Amino acid sequence: MTYRCLLQMDLLLCFSTTALSTSYSLLRFQQRRSIKVCQKLLRELPSTPQHCLEVKMHFQVPKEMKKAQKFRKEDAILVMYETLQQIFGILTRDFSSTGWSETIIEDLLVELQGQMNRLEPIQKENFTIGDMTVLNLKNYYSNLGQYLKSTEYNICAWIIVRAEMLRIFSVLKRLTGYLLD
Repeated sequence: MTYRCLLQMDLLLCFSTTALSTSYSLLRFQQRRSIKVCQKLLRELPSTPQHCLEVKMHFQVPKEMKKAQKFRKEDAILVMYETLQQIFGILTRDFSSTGWSETIIEDLLVELQGQMNRLEPIQKENFTIGDMTVLNLKNYYSNLGQYLKSTEYNICAWIIVRAEMLRIFSVLKRLTGYLLD
């Protein structure tokens, strides 16, 4: 079901992506709207059971994403695209122990796919940020994935990863500010 919806979204977005991506202001608006939808969907998932409060992990978001440095729009797009790709990969793992709604996860995956489709044509442009940022992002998400796996995808681990995703979507929202014409 999820992948059928994604295929339909892909086809729809494929036709409009090229035209939409030429205007960074429009892209910024669309990304911000979609990020808000993703945050809303994540907040709809059940939150911390009492016993999970003691199982707190602190993952270090790559410093490039936290710095207030001025990104070029191409750099911001590259970071956003890679981040969305990694979040998509995490959400396609086994979340069955959480009791989370498959419908919400499917809607979230559709939103993520839509964002990636809008960013994909542009993220292939030249960028100055370097491979190190992408490597740091991959390591960050690899740590999240390893954490989930080491805890056998239990509900507390997913709650912690959900909180991390909410934090990352706040960073992504800030990065959309760099998408100016």
